[in-house]
Amino acid sequence: MKEVAETLTKYLSSTVEIIAAVVIAIALLKFLYKYLRHLLNPNDGISNQTIRITFGSALTVALELLLAADILATAIAPTWDDIGKLASIAVLRTALNYFLERELKNNEAVAKA
Repeated sequence: MKEVAETLTKYLSSTVEIIAAVVIAIALLKFLYKYLRHLLNPNDGISNQTIRITFGSALTVALELLLAADILATAIAPTWDDIGKLASIAVLRTALNYFLERELKNNEAVAKA
């Protein structure tokens, strides 16, 4: 039973990492498309701020998915080394997410004003 749980958790962790990569890839493609379109037609009604906010929002989702994948990877019989690595990764990703969210909120407020 333990082997099944470990295998399932590993596959689930890998799947969540792939989903995060897909979210980033799609967000990047949308960002590039909108940015290039805006460069060619600056009067299209979309601001650089709006484009950045949309991209940043997708990055926050991807960061949360990656943190979830790391938690899953460490969930089954972790060593103290694994727990330390997870704690470091969690702190870094949470800090990145916090500051990104804060910047997005500030940019949204500026964009609405």
